[in-house]
Amino acid sequence: MSTTGRIDVHSHLLPGVDDGCRTVEESVACAAMLAGAGYTHAFCTPHVWPNLPGNNPRTIVEATANLQSAIDAANVPLRLIPGGEINLREDTPATKLEALVSYGMIRRYVLIDLWAESLPAFFGTSVRWLQEQGATVVLAHPERMAAVQKQPDLADHFAELGLLLQGNLQCFSDPPGSATRRTVERFLLEGRYFVLGSDTHNLSSLPMRLEGLKRATDLAGAEMIDRLTIENPRKLLPPDLG
Repeated sequence: MSTTGRIDVHSHLLPGVDDGCRTVEESVACAAMLAGAGYTHAFCTPHVWPNLPGNNPRTIVEATANLQSAIDAANVPLRLIPGGEINLREDTPATKLEALVSYGMIRRYVLIDLWAESLPAFFGTSVRWLQEQGATVVLAHPERMAAVQKQPDLADHFAELGLLLQGNLQCFSDPPGSATRRTVERFLLEGRYFVLGSDTHNLSSLPMRLEGLKRATDLAGAEMIDRLTIENPRKLLPPDLG
C-alpha cells in the first residue's frame, strides 16, 4: 500500500499463544477498537520465550493468517502482519536463522525485550549477533526496564549500539510521577523513540493504551506522534506493503 493510517508495531492480538488475547472474539474486538482509533495495520508480535516453544515463524504466520480471516469476516478494516517479541537472552546467538522471528518474517527488523535491574553482560553480544544477521534491532518499551528507570542515560548506550527504541502507549497512562511515566515522557520529549506501539494484550486494557496515544500527542504534538506511529512504522512493513 502506498498510504497507511497508524501502524501498531507491537501487539499481542493472536489468541491463545501467550499472555495476550485469549479468544478469537477478543482479538477481533481489539482489532475493531484499533481500527476505530485510526490504525490500518498491526504487527502481531507474540512473545518468543523458551517456555513458549510453539511461537516460531511458521506458526506465527499461520496464526496471523487465521486471525486475518476472522477480522475480514467481521468487516474490520485492519491488516495484520506477522512478527514477534524476542526475549533477549545469553543464548540468543544460538538461534537457528530459520527460527529467527522478525517483523514480516523477512529479518530486516527484529523486536526484542529485556527485563533487568541492570544491563546484563551478554546484552551487547546478543544484540550484535542479531545485527550480524542483517537485522536492525528494536528494543521494546525500555521505559519499563528497571535498569533504564534507574539510569535513563542508558539510552545513549543503546544509540551507540545502533538500537532503535519502541515506546509503549500504556505508559503515558500510568500514574503521574511513576517511573514508567516519567521515563516514557522524558524519552519522547528527548526524541529517543523510533516508534510507539500499543502492546495490546486484551480488550480491558486497550482503552487505556489508546488514551496514552492522546496524551502523547498532547505532550509532543501531532507531527511527532504521526512520525512515530505512521511514518517510521512504514519502514518495518514488507516491501509489498510499504
